[in-house]
Amino acid sequence: MEKFATVDYVIFLIYFVVVSGYGYWIYKKQKSKSSSKDYFLAEGSLTWWAIGASLIASNISAEQFIGMSGNGFTVGIAVAAYEWIAAIALIIVAVWFIPVYLKNKIFTMPQFLQKRYNETTSLIMAIFWLFLYVFVNLTSILYLGALAISNLGGGENFHLIMIALAVFSVIITLGGMKVIGFTDVIQVVVLIIGGFATTYVALTLVSEHFGFGANALAGFKQLMVDSPNHFHLIVDKPTENSSQEEINKYLMLPGLGMYLAGIWIVNLNYWGCNQYITQRALGADLNTARKGILFAGFLKLLMPIIVMLPGIAAYVLYKNGALQEEMAPGGNFNPDNAYSAILGFLPNGMKGLSLAALTAAIVASLAGKANSIATIFTMDIYNKYMDKNASEKKLINVGKITIIISIVVSLLFTWDDLLGIGGAGGFTFIQKYTGFISPGVFAMFLLGMFWKRTTGAAAIAGLITGFVMSIVFNNYAPAWFGNDTFLYTAYPTAQGLYEIPFQICMGIAFMFTMIVMIVVSLFGPKDNPKGLDLDKSMFKVEPSVLVMIVLTVLIVGALYVKFW
Repeated sequence: MEKFATVDYVIFLIYFVVVSGYGYWIYKKQKSKSSSKDYFLAEGSLTWWAIGASLIASNISAEQFIGMSGNGFTVGIAVAAYEWIAAIALIIVAVWFIPVYLKNKIFTMPQFLQKRYNETTSLIMAIFWLFLYVFVNLTSILYLGALAISNLGGGENFHLIMIALAVFSVIITLGGMKVIGFTDVIQVVVLIIGGFATTYVALTLVSEHFGFGANALAGFKQLMVDSPNHFHLIVDKPTENSSQEEINKYLMLPGLGMYLAGIWIVNLNYWGCNQYITQRALGADLNTARKGILFAGFLKLLMPIIVMLPGIAAYVLYKNGALQEEMAPGGNFNPDNAYSAILGFLPNGMKGLSLAALTAAIVASLAGKANSIATIFTMDIYNKYMDKNASEKKLINVGKITIIISIVVSLLFTWDDLLGIGGAGGFTFIQKYTGFISPGVFAMFLLGMFWKRTTGAAAIAGLITGFVMSIVFNNYAPAWFGNDTFLYTAYPTAQGLYEIPFQICMGIAFMFTMIVMIVVSLFGPKDNPKGLDLDKSMFKVEPSVLVMIVLTVLIVGALYVKFW
């Protein structure tokens, strides 16, 4: 792989100067403000387009570019369900979740749990989220980001790149949510332009390989002709004659079964009950927050083109005799090499643009998560248990110190991959440690918002039930209860064991969690003083919001009709 040319460094330097300069300008404009709410939430100052862009910038990172391209290589367009169902999930969050948060003046997710349940639930989840964000999210993004950029530049300076990403993200994060939100607009523009450039190159490579010249449209058509099975959104259920490769695809994306619960739990928990996502909207008025969230939904519809199509292109090229060395550097084949394999063919200039796009995705995600870590620690732990009378200035300073410490800790654990991110694969690493808790957390929020009778005891019981059931069905159920029951079917893995598809496990765990929480709550008081007062007027939407919702649903529907 050729290293960067001078033009690549110039393009990247322009990106760095623009983002840093714009961030500093915004920081200087707001420097006179001393409110902790303004610092952590950018209260009232983020526009709808800034909220939407910031949501996507925080969401898309190296694990999407690398991991989802790898999944595109393996299973094809079916992995786009994560993105397209997310657009529908964002409608649900915008219409039904955000009004509840804003009416109750929610600042953080632990604050919601304290208001709705009790202080014990709030503290448990605050500590859990801090550990999750530092030791799973920050570490995996740093590791995968440094690895991707290092590979783009010839596989050198891995640790130096990691330090540079950490420092850049700290600079952006210390300016507060307003700086993050508005610089994220630039980050998303760079991310999308760079991502489309890489997809264009990938499709032209396919076109040229099959003798059609540099024609991206011809390349896309050839993908569909050469590998039609990679363009089905629903993965077929394995039969007795299915190959291990087909079984592995189903274990990853279990056909219609995942639409019954798993993919909804993943998306609604992520977009509706997650501090570093909801935080962008919590400082806005309802209409602005809704438009921002729905704008993020539109952008999510584009993401498979950027992060998945290069993986399918790499698959077709590899299958037809190209990219053999790129997909198996040093003789070690890995589907996650798909995106890097395509990047190696970028011409001078485009490589710098792709470097800027990767950096934008990584830094924006790091900044968003670090800011949320600081918000939760400062408001839900420090201000409640360590210094209840802290001034606004002190709270902001505590937040800044927390940002630096969290980034440094994640850097130390990522330095020699102490958590085994590289061994598990970054995308798998994140799913493994967040998916076990998602059913319990989502059930706790869902019932807490919309069923007044849900009690604090039920919330704790549900959290424990969801976690235990996730462990049982992911790791032990086939051995304990058999491979085929009325709840699930387990399938053989390449290691000779039997496994239930991950998303089916989530659905089962969620079902048991809901049952336990409802039963426990029924033993509590009928008139729960902690229940939230909701009225229909909260959920009414303005005509402009309704237009955005209808457009999103129509586009998603058309995509599913086309690629079913």
